[in-house]
Amino acid sequence: MRLVIARCSVDYAGRLSAHLPSATRLLLVKADGSLSVHADDRAYKPLNWMSPPCTLKEGDDGVWTVANKAGEQLIITIEEVLHDSSHELGVDPGLIKDGVEAHLQELLADRMEVLGEGWTLIRREYPTAIGPVDILCRDASGGTVAVELKRRGDIDGVEQLTRYLELLNRDPHLAPVKGVFAAQEIKPQARVLATDRGIDCVVLDYDAMRGIEDDKLRLF
Repeated sequence: MRLVIARCSVDYAGRLSAHLPSATRLLLVKADGSLSVHADDRAYKPLNWMSPPCTLKEGDDGVWTVANKAGEQLIITIEEVLHDSSHELGVDPGLIKDGVEAHLQELLADRMEVLGEGWTLIRREYPTAIGPVDILCRDASGGTVAVELKRRGDIDGVEQLTRYLELLNRDPHLAPVKGVFAAQEIKPQARVLATDRGIDCVVLDYDAMRGIEDDKLRLF
């Protein structure tokens, strides 16, 4: 991870345009290729960002150009660098799921028909270089699907699934891989972002799924 504190201005050019006038900001460049621009407020939320996959080109004139496959660009004009450091964080083990999320994963893996008739499980906690995918499965047509599970689905969960899909689609044995974002509740912004990226959203009824589990264990 690279941390740069600099006086800079930022321009975004894509489906819309946005401009941040000159000020001192934190530029965060992660190993996954993403770049985010932060001010000293707004908690964890960046002022602007570019999600992976994207490329960063640093010009000799102090202009950084970050571009993604869609042709969108984040142009950062650096006037003065106050700090520039890089740190190797290694592979993060990820969050330990709470009881509900872990149980949701277990239930869904056992009852893949919740996602669709004819769906089958490949593996729970399918490993990737950036962490395990909750569920990897096949749909009724035999296509590979990666499922990310959350109690409450927000934008961060969609971004996480997007990164998994980028990696999984590099594997010729799995590609093409589609995505499903599944949660007990999905926020409107997350649903819009998921739809824009071709990711399906599924709202899970935890109580009903637990009821399905109980029925399965009944003999009469």
